[in-house]
Amino acid sequence: VESTTETTASAEPSYTVAIEPVGEVTFESVPQTWVANNGSWADMGIALGLEPPKGVWLPSRYHTHYYDEIPGVSVDDDTIQQLWGDGGVGKEQFYELDADVHVFDPNFLRNRGEWSEDDVDELTTQIGPIFGNSIFGRTYPWHDDYRYYTLYEAFERLSEVFQRTDRFEAFAALHEEFQTNLGSVVSGEGDRPSAAVVWAGGDQPESFYPYVQNEGTSFKHLDDLEVGDSLANTSVKGFLSNRGSIDYETLLDVDPEVLLVRGQEAKTAEEFRETVVSFMESHDVASELTAVANGDVYRAGPLYQGPITNLVVTERLAETLYGVEEGLFERQRVGDIVAGSFEA
Repeated sequence: VESTTETTASAEPSYTVAIEPVGEVTFESVPQTWVANNGSWADMGIALGLEPPKGVWLPSRYHTHYYDEIPGVSVDDDTIQQLWGDGGVGKEQFYELDADVHVFDPNFLRNRGEWSEDDVDELTTQIGPIFGNSIFGRTYPWHDDYRYYTLYEAFERLSEVFQRTDRFEAFAALHEEFQTNLGSVVSGEGDRPSAAVVWAGGDQPESFYPYVQNEGTSFKHLDDLEVGDSLANTSVKGFLSNRGSIDYETLLDVDPEVLLVRGQEAKTAEEFRETVVSFMESHDVASELTAVANGDVYRAGPLYQGPITNLVVTERLAETLYGVEEGLFERQRVGDIVAGSFEA
């Protein structure tokens, strides 16, 4: 059966989709416009063949250049409004955007954005429903009492919101094949690399925010490639829970086999080597790191991963760490699913 590119609404006049912490959300019709918190959910929407969200927290961290590799898929991030500013998310801008659904975790706004319960209720009742869960990391204390979702669990629920479950199912099948392909390239247990994941902006970083690996979608590519965590059994505390930074001396105490640097996704591999890596190689302390001396400093991948982004960055890291030369997924197939032109 040929899948159609049209959005197909439920036969019922309304339908409900459930996700924690918001519970069951009722939709009177299929949403046409939306906003999202970050690139995880935004990428899910693009995978479903939707128009880009009207806004995200920080468009600079939604790396739409990954779509350059996918036939027929592109997003102009200049059209996406930045929702986060001056330490929080302003409420009035949501009236201007007037979206049909707001895809983010309301508890994130209550805790990081300093919204009140009344603010959340106003957005839901006056503009449109909220639907989402903070899935990218699992270290927020305010998230301890309700469930997290894997990338594909969240993706399935979003596909139900937009009534495009056929595209989700096609991506899930592709992802399952992708996982099988990864299994054939990951080294034996004793040969798998161990890495320290840190965040550092700029071309000449002197300090870093450490990211201790956890089960959030932010680390899915590392988990799938079974990359060890050099910071896990050290005194270094993860940034999401501690908000502290470390310097080269601390990194030298850990001395990771591989150093993976976040905050560098706007650079190409060559630009990264010519700036950040070159700086480390000439730095008095950084140059003593095993990863720097052996040429094993790489871009770490983005904080926020959706189904398309995850395929691209996981394959990239497989090439980097395991020397994989062949493609691990079909780019044209991804483009066909996004366009809705595939066999269901």
